[in-house]
Amino acid sequence: MKILLIGGSGNIGRAIVDELAGRHEIITAGRHHGDVQMDIENEQSIIEMYRRLPRLDAVAVATGGRNGHVGPLAEMSAERYRVGFDSKLMGQVNVVLRGIEKLNDGGSFTLVGGAWQPQAIAPLLSNVYMANAALEGFVNAAAVELPRGLRINLVSPLLLAESEAEYGPLFRGVPLVEARQAARAYSLSMEGAQTGQTYRLGRFD
Repeated sequence: MKILLIGGSGNIGRAIVDELAGRHEIITAGRHHGDVQMDIENEQSIIEMYRRLPRLDAVAVATGGRNGHVGPLAEMSAERYRVGFDSKLMGQVNVVLRGIEKLNDGGSFTLVGGAWQPQAIAPLLSNVYMANAALEGFVNAAAVELPRGLRINLVSPLLLAESEAEYGPLFRGVPLVEARQAARAYSLSMEGAQTGQTYRLGRFD
């Protein structure tokens, strides 16, 4: 397969390359690194990226841009909520909308989520939870409308072991997920047959 990987330089992105590079052609894209430069928060940048690329068999997103403003609910505002909405949510939605015609029949999209369960497990993260829950809703709905046998799934790790030093204080006690585990979920999404699925990694059942 010819795979576009957006965010190939991050923890999950590097693990995806390690998992898939031996059997697929991977084109990486990112704001500062990769074979193609693009800004996931800029729809025109996404359009221009696709224009420069050949036909694809899969598109995988391993970065959410700015994940969302972290802070107490009392300090939130519409502007702060738009950080997660415009970046992690709409950035990935635009990758799908603008990429439909670029994918070969039967191709797939794999998006990246994060902290999201029916009940929040930590404070300060309403912006993050909102964007991740909306992503799951989008994937569920898009799966029944994509044409030509195209598929879409969501990989949703709670807390990466590689990110514990940075984000661990927000998620005390939660199970850690290694980036290579997330990469295997991407493999399942792209190389398998499922659609409309959310692969939750490290959640509490």
